[in-house]
Amino acid sequence: MKSLAICDIGRTRYADAWALQKSLWELRKVGLVGDTLLLTEHAHVYTLGKGSDDNHLLATEQELSRDGVEVFHIDRGGDVTYHGPGQIVGYPILDLNNYFLDIHRYLRSIEEAVILTLETFGIRAQREEEMTGVWVGSEKIAAIGVKVSRWITMHGFALNVNTDLQKFGRIIPCGIFHKGVTSMQKILGREVDLKEVQEHLTRAFARVFGAELTSLEAESLHAKIASMEVNVHS
Repeated sequence: MKSLAICDIGRTRYADAWALQKSLWELRKVGLVGDTLLLTEHAHVYTLGKGSDDNHLLATEQELSRDGVEVFHIDRGGDVTYHGPGQIVGYPILDLNNYFLDIHRYLRSIEEAVILTLETFGIRAQREEEMTGVWVGSEKIAAIGVKVSRWITMHGFALNVNTDLQKFGRIIPCGIFHKGVTSMQKILGREVDLKEVQEHLTRAFARVFGAELTSLEAESLHAKIASMEVNVHS
């Protein structure tokens, strides 16, 4: 049975989580750490992937400054998306040699884990042909954008739980003009406990990927990375 460490790093600035991903990716590449799923809730941020169109970010510099929303151009696939409080963001740092060497299957597997999670809350979700992500009706509830290099993954998925959907009004999410976005809160008509969703999500992720879950505290992860990076560069 493959082992997958789950680490909840709490609410983060995007830059800090991205730096952590990159450190983990380097260590996973040389086999100094195992597979890890980082879970976080970001401060307000718009991220634009490699295939993005800057015109899909509709917010002005003045609006961004006023609302305290950061913007990052990053190295994942996909277009522009929003991350913020009330959203569960997952960053799997996996060596796909342990699972399957198929990026499309990897994307479909992430979608499946989200779909199974939503089922436990009575939400019927589905895929959309030729589109990446998870949908409820014609509205996207989870976005997915990944990078795979040397078969090691980074970046990942974002599930709208209690997300402020108005923030999506200042972008064209994922470059899709004709569909909207939704959240678990909007569908269920109530605020949903993030920790409860996380628990179901990690179990579904482990089930889909055939992995055994272990728990890793954020402080322990940071200490482990710092120690290993010293050894790598010494």
